[in-house]
Amino acid sequence: MQVTTVHHAPAGTDHTVIGAASGLLGQYRAAPDEAFFASPTRTLLTEGVHARVPQDGRPLPVRVAETLARARRDGVEHPLVVGAVAFDQDSRAELAVPALVRRCGALRDDPLIALPAPAADRVEWLVRPVPEPAAYGAGVAAAVERLRGGELSKVVLARTLELSADRPLDLPTILQRLGRRDPGGYTFAVPAGGGRTLIGASPELLLSRRGTAVLANPLAGSVPRSADLGEDVRRAAGLLESPKDLHEHAVVVDAIRAALAPYCRTLDVPERPTLVRTAAMWHLATTITGELADPAVSALELATALHPTPAVCGTPTPLARTVIGEVEPFDRGLYTGMVGWGDADGDGEWVVTIRCAEAEERTLRVYAGAGVVAESRPEAELAETSAKFRTFLDAAGVPR
Repeated sequence: MQVTTVHHAPAGTDHTVIGAASGLLGQYRAAPDEAFFASPTRTLLTEGVHARVPQDGRPLPVRVAETLARARRDGVEHPLVVGAVAFDQDSRAELAVPALVRRCGALRDDPLIALPAPAADRVEWLVRPVPEPAAYGAGVAAAVERLRGGELSKVVLARTLELSADRPLDLPTILQRLGRRDPGGYTFAVPAGGGRTLIGASPELLLSRRGTAVLANPLAGSVPRSADLGEDVRRAAGLLESPKDLHEHAVVVDAIRAALAPYCRTLDVPERPTLVRTAAMWHLATTITGELADPAVSALELATALHPTPAVCGTPTPLARTVIGEVEPFDRGLYTGMVGWGDADGDGEWVVTIRCAEAEERTLRVYAGAGVVAESRPEAELAETSAKFRTFLDAAGVPR
């Protein structure tokens, strides 16, 4: 099968065709072989499958490189893979070379993205929290005791909401609402296997590579937004001075610095974080930039070296994984994995899979997590996860 690439505007340039990016967003139909990905640099809509990345025991970057090389031999001029990788990257990757790729500039650069999003369907929802809030709080309290005992520095504990609707879900409308609410972030809808769709809007770039330039933008340390402007500003200022959140953020930045350093000729890591805002949350953020020592190292290879960061797992990683397995009563699957694209030249964008849900015909499993450190309080982490849920719940029209 020949891959067709349709260019609406040159990717990675300032030139934007008005309506192109919002048009691609509106063309998503949630077909089983369709994927959508939007970032601050580009918008992609793909259809069909030219080749799937095999699920076997070889390292993921090797499997992806082989699949892309074969696609190029098949006559694909600029092959790329699109999809998602699980939290346990050795267990599952839903990646494919699409048969058709449409691409254009970024959503945030399209003036038409400011138009109102379609109204959410009127749906009767049945909501079941997993675990129950009290059980989640107890898990956080138990983890804090272990943290204070010095076993580990941080662990990220997640919970889910299982939602059932009285009618089939309108995923294209949910995606439109996600993309129009935070057009400067990373909006995605990709096949998740078994007829499911991974859909969400992440604020966090794990790793991008363009040529020899690499960029990471870890987020850690968060506070919910407020509808009151004065209170919202106070929360943002407080986050920048919070010892608990600054410590949590420093743990993540130090881990990413250590993971990237062996690959980079130069690496710039700012001393203090800045703020990133979404419609629901304020986050501490650090923009890390570097220059590769070896231009053959791909974005995916770098991303797998970073993943999972302490922002979604904890530190030290092996012990944090153990605690997650003991406390969380569900398999994370693709949640806190990575989603994005990579091409045969090694460029790509891989995003941390948060603010998301796995969707089937009438069901959603929505995820949210919080970084737990020795200073954490169960009620605060419960409130943080509740606020993070709202990114997706608001898009789906689930009442507060």
